[in-house]
Amino acid sequence: MRKNHDERTSVGIDWDAEAAAFDDEPDHGLRDPEVRAAWAERLRSWLPERAGDLLDLGCGTGSLALLAAEQGHRVTGVDLSVPMIGLARAKLAGRDAVFLVGDAAAPPVGEQRFDTVLVRHVLWALPDPARVLRHWRDLLRPGGRLVLVEGVWGTVTPVGIPADHLTALLAPLTAHTRLERLSDDPRLWGGAVQDERYAVVATLQPHEAEDIRPDRANLG
Repeated sequence: MRKNHDERTSVGIDWDAEAAAFDDEPDHGLRDPEVRAAWAERLRSWLPERAGDLLDLGCGTGSLALLAAEQGHRVTGVDLSVPMIGLARAKLAGRDAVFLVGDAAAPPVGEQRFDTVLVRHVLWALPDPARVLRHWRDLLRPGGRLVLVEGVWGTVTPVGIPADHLTALLAPLTAHTRLERLSDDPRLWGGAVQDERYAVVATLQPHEAEDIRPDRANLG
């Protein structure tokens, strides 16, 4: 994700400049074995048991994509930052993974459909979450699921999406949603946190999307 107030994001963070040090954060790089194991455990509970096609939007340097690939899923990652995508490609070299430079709000995946759309700490930065969620829902196969990791950060001027607001946005779009609070698990963050952090897993009914699955090679 690049710095761009007008077209892609409501915040001004230059993600290209952040790429080199991005993995220094415990929950970004997952370099600590305990933090990595905690995210792997959560991801396993959020993703389908059967290996499938997973779209990781705003994938950053690919840390969650790597965990998903290790659990058998076929990964397509999308990020607007070229340096982030370069690091993700290196991190998952030799695995069943494709990484594309593009906008998480409108990923360049053509008619490809996925079993899971995974998005961590991205929706809060987009200017029209309701519209974006509808588009992400349409990228899923029947019975697919959205896995959204979000939160509200800061105390003086909080930024983010409260859990009740996100679940309300998802209610008319999906058959079932499950909210999982994450703030009280310090293993995920490398230490205790005080702000609101959570995950929502939202599942489609089998008839809610068309099963369209062209060749992954067409994605580039």
